[in-house]
Amino acid sequence: MCKSVMIAGKKVDQASPCYIIAEVSANHNQDIEIARQTVVAAAEAGVDAVKFQTYTPDTLTFNSESEIFQIEHGTAWDGRTLYSIYSEGYMPWEWHKELFELADSLGLAAFSSPFDPSAVDYLANLNVPAFKIASFEIVDIPLIRYVARQGKPILISTGIASEEDVSAAVAACREEGNDQLVVLKCTSAYPAPARDLNLRTIPTIAAEFNVVPGYSDHTMTSTAAIAAVTLGARVLERHITLDRDAGGLDAGFSTSASEFKELVQQIRELESALGTSTFDLSETGKKSRRFSRSLFVVEDVQPGDKITLENVRSIRPNDGLQPKFLPEMLGRIFSISVTAGTPLSTEMLD
Repeated sequence: MCKSVMIAGKKVDQASPCYIIAEVSANHNQDIEIARQTVVAAAEAGVDAVKFQTYTPDTLTFNSESEIFQIEHGTAWDGRTLYSIYSEGYMPWEWHKELFELADSLGLAAFSSPFDPSAVDYLANLNVPAFKIASFEIVDIPLIRYVARQGKPILISTGIASEEDVSAAVAACREEGNDQLVVLKCTSAYPAPARDLNLRTIPTIAAEFNVVPGYSDHTMTSTAAIAAVTLGARVLERHITLDRDAGGLDAGFSTSASEFKELVQQIRELESALGTSTFDLSETGKKSRRFSRSLFVVEDVQPGDKITLENVRSIRPNDGLQPKFLPEMLGRIFSISVTAGTPLSTEMLD
């Protein structure tokens, strides 16, 4: 079952178009002009919302050179401390208001992922329409509870989560009286290989947790995103960058502005193609049916002649009796002369 949420006035449920979010993350490179241009590019790509991350290095980690705080997991950030990475990637908080207002002027919703209660308060004061819980914060139940108490829709990524983690996060929100939940299937690899995606989990998320299902995509092609929407994802989040070659913490697994625009177009085309479950013919189909098969007289016949497999055949177009009637027509007697090429009808028979 898929519930329904409202994000910035847009209803998101099984019957709605997929709600598409462009994640700026660290691709602003701490240059506000790049951040502005990225918001504009997201709007031009046709997304519904743009998303940021609200933290400081000190709200995310501890400033230490200890091996505990260093990354060595086969990522693009190996050999660096968490503190140095977040120092490079965080977006100055004073930018939020301007960028949110820019997004609004372009018809986009704008919200963010908070990483501690001070960020939640800051975003709440800016009246964000939703909050996002990042993959690695899904285990921080006190933070999730604090976000839930703000009364806004919550998007929760499952990247590093077990089934029990997801259940606990969803339960915490509901215990705080917030049932406006979107759970995003996510694979926390950057970029994420196709073999690790397990997209069939998307309908399971909807059924098991009674939430709006979605997908947070870290792949480098459109295949997974298209498949996710086909499987029922009603929210899609993907990183956007103006230029992968410009560098930045997340640029290497982000989608360029032109690629993002193409992806949005592909998803909208897919949604149109999926349509509804029906056997009703389209107007084009009805016209094409004119050229299906039917029974025709294919030899000149005279009154008294019998219908045989030689003088009546099933051919195109669809102007005569349906072919299913051929067995019962065999042996019937013609009452009039009929010229070859005439659609068979019961009016010409005794």
